[in-house]
Amino acid sequence: MKSVALPLIALIAFAGYTVSVMFQAEQSLIDFGIGLMSRPDTAQVVIDLYLLATLAGVWMYQDARKRGQSGLSVIPYLLITAVFVSVGPLLYLVVRGLKNRRNCGDARQRV
Repeated sequence: MKSVALPLIALIAFAGYTVSVMFQAEQSLIDFGIGLMSRPDTAQVVIDLYLLATLAGVWMYQDARKRGQSGLSVIPYLLITAVFVSVGPLLYLVVRGLKNRRNCGDARQRV
């Protein structure tokens, strides 16, 4: 459970905050993004964020391949990452941790 707890707490907290902000927003997500990219100072932060998101996407792909999964299995996480950045990798970590836990439980039952 340790490997799932921190990303799960972060996922629930951040996704909940994101949903509440989106319901209160006075503009669309696209308009918000265009506004951020219209100034050099906020554009720098957005570019930095998406560079990190790209690195997280590469890591998710490589991690899935290392675990014997298809590279296509990370597409849903990459799509979520493209829109909500942190939510994709956090969700990937939670699902990966739950799969590890289930696999460890299956291995213990066979012993």
